[in-house]
Amino acid sequence: MALDSYVSLGRSGLKVSPFCLGAMNFGEDGGLGCGVEESQKILRTYLDRGGNFIDTANFYTNGHSEKILGDFFAQHPGLRDRVVLATKFFGNLHLGDPNGGGAGRKAILGQLEDSLRRLRTDYVDLYWLHNYDWSTPVEETLRTLDDLVSAGRIRYVGFSDTPAWFTAKAHTTALLRGWAPVTALQMEYSLLERTIEGELIPLAQDAGMGVLPWSPLKSGYLSGKYTRDNEIPADTRRSAVLGAPSEAQYKVIEALAAVAEEAGASSAAVALAWVQSRPGVSSTLIGPRRVDHLEANLAGLEVRLTQEQRALLDDVSAPSLNFPADLNHQVGPMLKYAGATVDGQRTFAYPPLLESATRY
Repeated sequence: MALDSYVSLGRSGLKVSPFCLGAMNFGEDGGLGCGVEESQKILRTYLDRGGNFIDTANFYTNGHSEKILGDFFAQHPGLRDRVVLATKFFGNLHLGDPNGGGAGRKAILGQLEDSLRRLRTDYVDLYWLHNYDWSTPVEETLRTLDDLVSAGRIRYVGFSDTPAWFTAKAHTTALLRGWAPVTALQMEYSLLERTIEGELIPLAQDAGMGVLPWSPLKSGYLSGKYTRDNEIPADTRRSAVLGAPSEAQYKVIEALAAVAEEAGASSAAVALAWVQSRPGVSSTLIGPRRVDHLEANLAGLEVRLTQEQRALLDDVSAPSLNFPADLNHQVGPMLKYAGATVDGQRTFAYPPLLESATRY
């Protein structure tokens, strides 16, 4: 697989690269990102390799991320329309202004105008709601986004970090009203964070939404730098915030390292390959701060895990899901099929249920 092995974003007609270039680290405002020159090198390398999907947000590095992208495309006429450019709204960049962020109509329109100005474009391809806004009726948010789609200011609507119940309500409301639906979900997903498998991934698969995992390396825990002998790598800039992995996380990290050695690849490449192969995933977000980080991440496109290797990683990282996920998985087929063989698997039924069926 390569960056130009494009895939559909969910059931939409939008075609994107299997790895999306996240620009969260573009800009040094905040102290953790990279400068303009390195950001542009990363962009050029990604685009030269065939990548076409770039993601940012209005508040990443206080707007500098969007400006770096806008300046880059202004310097390279013709490239803008060849890429899928995504940004997000919700974060408030205007201190003291209650309408500077969130998902109300005034807030959305103002945030989009600011993003378009920084991005130096007249439209964005994918516009993400960055979080759940409890203070705004979902109908107001959806109608505003639909108006923007109709006006050509945005092309598709996505939700990021929103609860499953809210996402399902919003998507259903949009369909019933004939408004632009939720095309994609951007959620944290990795070998160390799989709880979206309980509600959000099944929702996305049923509704045809593409899933875009962020932090597939769990903030570097799955990069290969963390070992029991090197709990907090000196060259990891976020190490002071993250601290050392837990005992449960180390079990996954060590299993990942074993599979990586067997596969002849880095831990990071294997972790990315695992995420990209998961059901429902369209494209995986990578957020390099240097060109060599980008190259190391792109190696994940070349990894082919065996069934045994995938099963090992699945088992060691199996999540504890909220009720009723396990109950539905275990008891649902039992009660539904009542002992019949379905899809090659034998199901079982509670004896009291079978007895009562013959009693009345």
